[in-house]
Amino acid sequence: MIIKKQYQRVLQISDDAKQITLPDSRYYRRNGEYYPSITYVLQYYPKGKYFEDWLKQVGNNADHIVKKAAEEGTQVHEMCEAYLNGEELNFLSPSGDIKYDVNIWQMFLRFVEFWETFNPVLIETEVHLFSDELRVAGTCDLIVEINDELWVLDIKTSNNLHTSYDLQTAVYGKCYEECFEKQIARRGILWLKSAKRGPKKDKMQGKGWEIVESSRTHEEDLNLFKNVKTLFDLENPNHSPSFTEFRTSVKREV
Repeated sequence: MIIKKQYQRVLQISDDAKQITLPDSRYYRRNGEYYPSITYVLQYYPKGKYFEDWLKQVGNNADHIVKKAAEEGTQVHEMCEAYLNGEELNFLSPSGDIKYDVNIWQMFLRFVEFWETFNPVLIETEVHLFSDELRVAGTCDLIVEINDELWVLDIKTSNNLHTSYDLQTAVYGKCYEECFEKQIARRGILWLKSAKRGPKKDKMQGKGWEIVESSRTHEEDLNLFKNVKTLFDLENPNHSPSFTEFRTSVKREV
């Protein structure tokens, strides 16, 4: 039996419950040390010319667009997790009001179509993983079995796919092997904003979604990540997250 290795990730509450310490979300705590998140490290991967051109086009609106996209992605991830946990999700409330943005609901339905079409065996969802060798940690969307092969899948709702996504799944595969002593056979991006028009024989895809595998080997993507991590460590020699502390109750003295 494999025992899942846990480490501190969420808030710390004082003994008297009067103060909460909230760790920096970019770091995970592991054996008294702090490991940067995989996605934080990958921010140091070059964004490329298309991203630079996009920044020029949107100008000061960039931060708002990125924040909105992140919020949409988070909501879709939460809906997928709820679905996998057996919860019923409804587009309309009992009174007939719309509960979700149409685009978000459609992306969620694409995930449901993938799941109902290929019937994966769910191994883990939103699982915390780490690598003591790479000194990083992260949260992987899905570990599943499809046709007796063990997969790492990362759900993406972005308009385009970036090379760093392949590096991300490679590191998840490495972390999973360290944590569970099982080798990942395949890895891919479950892209819920694909331009695919429908199913295709011998392909995992449908209308508006597809699974995209890296054109490089696992080792090649892992080595690319190691290079990025070297740059990250150079610019961040002291892995020390910031903390936010606040009281849990207040009362004015009268």
